[in-house]
Amino acid sequence: MAERGPVLAADIGGTKMAVGVAEPGGRLITWSQVPTPRDSDAKHLWRTLEDLVLQVLDTAKVGDLSELSGIGCGCGGPMEWPSGLVSPLNIPGWRGFPLRERLAERFGASGIPVRVHNDAVCVAAGEHWRGAGRGWRNVLGMVVSTGVGGGLILDNRLIEGSSGNAGHVGHVVVYPDDGPKCECGGRGCLEAIARGPALTAWAQARGWRSDRPGLTAKDLSGDAAQGHPVATEALRRAGRALGIAIASATSLCDLEVVAVGGGLSQAGALLFEPLQESLATYCRLDFARDVRVVPAALGQNAGLVGAAALVVAGHRYWSGDLPAGLPVRRGQHHDGAGGLVMQALPPPVAKQPQVVGHEEKRQDLAAQHEHDRADERGAQAHR
Repeated sequence: MAERGPVLAADIGGTKMAVGVAEPGGRLITWSQVPTPRDSDAKHLWRTLEDLVLQVLDTAKVGDLSELSGIGCGCGGPMEWPSGLVSPLNIPGWRGFPLRERLAERFGASGIPVRVHNDAVCVAAGEHWRGAGRGWRNVLGMVVSTGVGGGLILDNRLIEGSSGNAGHVGHVVVYPDDGPKCECGGRGCLEAIARGPALTAWAQARGWRSDRPGLTAKDLSGDAAQGHPVATEALRRAGRALGIAIASATSLCDLEVVAVGGGLSQAGALLFEPLQESLATYCRLDFARDVRVVPAALGQNAGLVGAAALVVAGHRYWSGDLPAGLPVRRGQHHDGAGGLVMQALPPPVAKQPQVVGHEEKRQDLAAQHEHDRADERGAQAHR
């Protein structure tokens, strides 16, 4: 097997843009980040990303773009998938921005694969591939930051859904009657309660530093750690909402691990203790009680590692390239934009019934080395 080159990985959200260069095994050679420009137009946003990519490539000593084996990118949604037309709710300067096309034109030398997916999907892929979900078959990866998103791995493969938005747990409704209005137009969504800006607004409306505009969830977590009662209750409120949403997802999908990343996850026990209390209240079925909810093991780099996984382990985490002769289905975005999305339908596979016990759940841990070799073989064939 020919030696493969490094992967250029990007992670774009409402708070920061991060870019790294990863080895084929997932280890980041180097990475850097900058704040996402606020109130900027599409041209300035792209120029910021382009400059960051060039800086990171220079640091990694990638002088020839043909050395790269591919480009993977996670971006806040919604987006048209797999075309990579992005319209992030928290980056208003990009509406229908052709991110995948621009990356391919500027950095995609020699026809290397360029793949763009939701940033939370990349966190899920990264945590399943090399993080807290490694060796487990059924994993939900979550990002709790400027927004709340998720990605879903079932039976060791990323689940796309009809429009690429499967696993979007941020819009699970947790408080339908008296919940706050969400940016999506609904009411009582998890994102409307647990995302950072919503938490700080809730706390400031109740007297926490109400005279200080521009504060963040990091400031809130810091005060909660010092015992400020309103800040502490804000994090408890977020934790309870997360527990309700995770309980619902676990009962629906029979999950084994939920990995929670994003800036708010850094609050630690202040968030995870009320989450676990809520989970115990609402996860009542025997099979659901075994779910493990843990902080993302890859920390703030989970999205970059997952973006690299779109390329290196694309046979598990990417189905957006249309092989000739396969039928397609059409879907709509969750925000009702009505854009048509083309997606390949794989040939039907006959499934055998199976009974999975406690020990069998851990079979992938013992076989991980073979899985890594399969990743390498599968990625080679996928390209």
